[in-house]
Amino acid sequence: MQTLYQLLFLCCYLSGAIYGQTGTLPIVTTQPAFPTADAEVTLIFDLAQSKDSRVKGLLGKTDDVYLWSGAGSTATGNAFEFQPAGQTNFNAPYASGKMTSLGNDKWQIKLVPRTYFNVPAPTPIRRLGVLLKSGDGKAQTEDLFVTIYDNRLNLVRLKPTQRSFFIKVNESIPIQAVSSASTTNFRLLVDEQLVLDSTIVTTAGPDTLNYAVSANGPAGTQRRVILQAKAGQETVADTFFYSIAPTPTIAELPTGLRDGINYTAATRGDVGRVTLVLYAPKKQFVHLLGEFNNWTIDPAYLMKRTPDGNRYWLELSGLSTAETAFQYLVDGTIAVADPYADKILDRNNDKFISATTYPRLKAFPEKAQGNTVSVFQPGQVPFVFQTASFQRPAVNTMVVYELLVRDFVQNRSYQTLTDSLAYLKRLGINTIELMPVTEFSGNDSWGYNPIFYFAPDKAYGTKDALKRFIDAAHKQGIAVVMDMVLNQADYEFPYVKMYWAGDRPSADNPYFNQQATHPFSVFFDFNHESPDTKAFVDRVCKYWLQEYKVDGFRFDLSKGFTQKNTGNDVAAWSAYDASRVAIWKRIYDQIRTVDPTAYVILEHFADNQEEKELADYGMLLWGNHNGDFRGATRNAQGDFSGLSYQKRNFQQPNLIGYAESHDEERLVYDLRTNGVTEGSYNVKSLPTALDRAKLAAAFLLTTPGPKMIWQFGELGYDLSINTCSDGTTITNDCRTAAKPVRWEYYQDAQRQKLYKVYSELIKLKTTVPAFASTDFTTDFANPVKRLTLRSSSGTVFLIGNFDVRPQTVNLGAPSAGKWYDYFSGQELTVADNNQPIILEPGAFHLFTTSQLPKPEAGLIPVAALPNLVTAVDDPIHGQLSVSPNPVDHQTLVDVNSSYRGVVEFTVRDATGRAVRVVRAQKTANQLKQTLDLQSVSPGIYFLRIQQGDWQQTLKVVKR
Repeated sequence: MQTLYQLLFLCCYLSGAIYGQTGTLPIVTTQPAFPTADAEVTLIFDLAQSKDSRVKGLLGKTDDVYLWSGAGSTATGNAFEFQPAGQTNFNAPYASGKMTSLGNDKWQIKLVPRTYFNVPAPTPIRRLGVLLKSGDGKAQTEDLFVTIYDNRLNLVRLKPTQRSFFIKVNESIPIQAVSSASTTNFRLLVDEQLVLDSTIVTTAGPDTLNYAVSANGPAGTQRRVILQAKAGQETVADTFFYSIAPTPTIAELPTGLRDGINYTAATRGDVGRVTLVLYAPKKQFVHLLGEFNNWTIDPAYLMKRTPDGNRYWLELSGLSTAETAFQYLVDGTIAVADPYADKILDRNNDKFISATTYPRLKAFPEKAQGNTVSVFQPGQVPFVFQTASFQRPAVNTMVVYELLVRDFVQNRSYQTLTDSLAYLKRLGINTIELMPVTEFSGNDSWGYNPIFYFAPDKAYGTKDALKRFIDAAHKQGIAVVMDMVLNQADYEFPYVKMYWAGDRPSADNPYFNQQATHPFSVFFDFNHESPDTKAFVDRVCKYWLQEYKVDGFRFDLSKGFTQKNTGNDVAAWSAYDASRVAIWKRIYDQIRTVDPTAYVILEHFADNQEEKELADYGMLLWGNHNGDFRGATRNAQGDFSGLSYQKRNFQQPNLIGYAESHDEERLVYDLRTNGVTEGSYNVKSLPTALDRAKLAAAFLLTTPGPKMIWQFGELGYDLSINTCSDGTTITNDCRTAAKPVRWEYYQDAQRQKLYKVYSELIKLKTTVPAFASTDFTTDFANPVKRLTLRSSSGTVFLIGNFDVRPQTVNLGAPSAGKWYDYFSGQELTVADNNQPIILEPGAFHLFTTSQLPKPEAGLIPVAALPNLVTAVDDPIHGQLSVSPNPVDHQTLVDVNSSYRGVVEFTVRDATGRAVRVVRAQKTANQLKQTLDLQSVSPGIYFLRIQQGDWQQTLKVVKR
């Protein structure tokens, strides 16, 4: 007795031919083998057989797995025509569909179809549409179908699995079939000739037939095989066809052609002429399927094979100049799109792309096999770039803005992204780094699951819309860098599918390792020592530099470009790897041959010796200081000394330091969630968190070398990286989920001040030579941190207090003399660079020896340094006086300004401890406030007067 394997996974179902009989286990089976509408059926799922990348989130679970399903009244129509009651929210658990774990990633559920799906009698049920998902809907299988049978004699062919296929001459064809009866007469006819007549009797059905026939005939011969089953007075039949594998014509590839789509009209004078070339070593034959032959296997479209056996090619002529969809059918088994196509169509996902995002998107051809087809279009008009004189920013002035189109603009389109350039121009950044936009699985992704490398993903718009964005960015003086994912590819990438061993790339795959060589692998791992991978990488990079005029690449998981197998040992993987260094130097050299100034940015995080060697060679290395900045701004427990490329002994400023990227927890969220409280100073409050974000930005952006900002960091984005689409936070499960787009932050006055602080700091970095100096000193280890920049145009000194308490410290300025406090505009005289000052918590001062244009007032809560100030020009915040001073018992503070609201008076001793705090409401220009200091010990004190965002500190002497 055998359980019937009812179906294969939808994403890999081939209605056409197969070559050979390598079977694949199904994802879902049923008990009984022939389920009916009105009897209980057990659905059993084996998730290990799924090839959908989204299933990874289900593997290893012992709970939180649910059935999402429907029933259809026709065999090929809507399989979700009827749905169970209460199944409405895919992103929430569905109690009635809760699955029972069988262990080893196998799950089951029992149901009666008519009852479960509320299908009224006598409406038939012909099939079920099913998938498994996690409770929150973030992980799932592909769509699957289960056949529902009438209560009569049924016959299902298990082998061969396809209705029509190719096979080598004299090869055996295993035939396996199941009948629903317990006594069945099986008959087998090949081209009307009877080759089997056998009756099988079992004690309880179903009956199973196992037989084999030998393929015979000359190449191209097709045979029809009829399988009949008879029980009692009922007879049913099933038909399949096999053809003897063809022999391709051997012909050299015409000169000048390359892998992929070649528009050959220029050489042959026919606009509708295209030559298609597929690199497919070790494959036996390839047919073209497409709209030009109604997706049928036709000897006229059998591709020619080059003498070395590596390539297949065929020229098509007389084609329409409209878009034409096509596929390659490899060995009669595997239907793939062209790996070099600049546009693909997706059966499962294109229907969800709006016409606004992608106007007039070509419909997926229903007769095509599988889920993806490629598109060519003879005679298409090339895009004309308007910005020809763009100059890329120098590395040491780069300010990179990393963004994900999906989460940066509400409608997720290149066009709206283009419209947002004015915002980024005002901010002052000079480089945009786009998270991956090459075609990826699905429409909703970070993009690190690529499937086609020459096609921009249609979920964001057309290829011309992307080119318009790049052109418009260049017009604004902004470079565009692509996040390129060449460490891994997802299953739909043709060179994964064409060389596949059931659950991983095959041993003869010319591009991929069977098993990743490092512990952080996802999807399928490129072998970067393979000559084929090298050629592919070079072609990808050259294409985007020339066709789209991108300014360089940020390579994802560059440490994974290794063939040194380190298993799960992260330390060994991160250790110096000479072969990996050689791989990267080769890629860098090839890119620079195409474009001598293109940026090559690595997400590497390897041993510093290796990073230094790559940086000194010319590559830019990501410098992750998220943990350091979060710790420092939370409670001063962070040392970001590694932000300095000189601390890492790099010869050049080739370290892109950052406090946030797509991969880390958001800074202001962390402050508002985990910040500490000291007295009335609460890091978790939004105003304080934003002020501390200004402090972090000051040290990040002024430290020499290129820097990076993650989208909306300049507005204090304070939702967790683990925020789900419904606003809840689930650790890890929602890490890559779509996030709320918060453009309304820009209308918030407090957040806009943070934006303006970023803008001022970026302006300094990109225009003032001192901020690109190679002569600088950092002191980032202590709660009070300092940075000194020296240049021929002047000196810059930054000091900031990351503690949550006031700090009395020596100023530590690099020299005595005249200085200017950039954000307040105050002129200072430093008589002794060791003179003591008080820094309020979160306060910072940016001093310059050259006077620079003063920013907008009130951007930061500036606390004046009264013992340094020699000139004050601040009519907005008025005048302050304290009398008497020195004081015996009481003193009167006179505040005269246009400010209205609460004024806070804080008296601190030399250690920073608050000894008096008084608050008063200011309702007029003048406020006189008495301070009682009778019980205070004699000595020097510092009085801070805070009016809204403005702070000023005066020295008070108690006698």
